[in-house]
Amino acid sequence: MLLDITRQAKNFLDQLDAKQFRQIGRKILDLMDDPKPGDARPLRGYPFMRVDAGEYRIVYRIEDNILRIALIDKRNDDEVYKKLERSKN
Repeated sequence: MLLDITRQAKNFLDQLDAKQFRQIGRKILDLMDDPKPGDARPLRGYPFMRVDAGEYRIVYRIEDNILRIALIDKRNDDEVYKKLERSKN
């Protein structure tokens, strides 16, 4: 499986400290092996899935054999969904 990550998600990863970066990186690698793990949930109204990695939420979708990471953000607020809505327009 190939990985495609948006600039916005890459910029978010670039700002993390090493511990959180490793945590999210491991989850992304796990998604490449199993793109629909038991904790993944579809987002209503969007063609995306979401999964949690510690205190962060990863929003992604699978197209053909490509894991596309749309957003990564804090999971304890709705900002990730507001960003998703803004990127849709």
